Amino acid sequence: MKIKAIYPGTFDPLTNGHADLVQRAARMFDTVIVGVAANPSKQPLFTLEERVALAQKAFTGISNVSVIGFSGLLAKFAEDNAAQVLIRGVRAVADFEYEFQLASMNRQLNPALDSIFMTPSEKNTFISSTLVKEVCRHGGDVSSFVPAHVETALKTRLNV
Repeated sequence: MKIKAIYPGTFDPLTNGHADLVQRAARMFDTVIVGVAANPSKQPLFTLEERVALAQKAFTGISNVSVIGFSGLLAKFAEDNAAQVLIRGVRAVADFEYEFQLASMNRQLNPALDSIFMTPSEKNTFISSTLVKEVCRHGGDVSSFVPAHVETALKTRLNV
């Protein structure tokens, strides 16, 4: 049986922590879809199209990974893409509590969808998109937190 997984997120911006999870998931599943959520309520720094393009560039060398932008319910997106597994990254206990609620809701909306939780590598545990934007906004070095092309896009967008 071929297993298709979705790793959803806003990815605003994509971090090395996100990339690490995608690379590891690509070894575990036949297909991994990076689902870039429109999520306008978060007021993203980058447009959906920009976030999709940044993620596509990050994963060009991984043949079983694709990047798709979406809006609406994640459970419906998974169903439309015939995914059986939802991948969620958890950094701390607080993340798990929230992700557990989401997993339960997604299971109610799409009973064929199972969630798995992956922890980031130790060097990426503290990285979040929000922190990366804040550090970059104030002129800090984010080169060890994001792919080089994402760093360039961040500096351009934030005029730093």
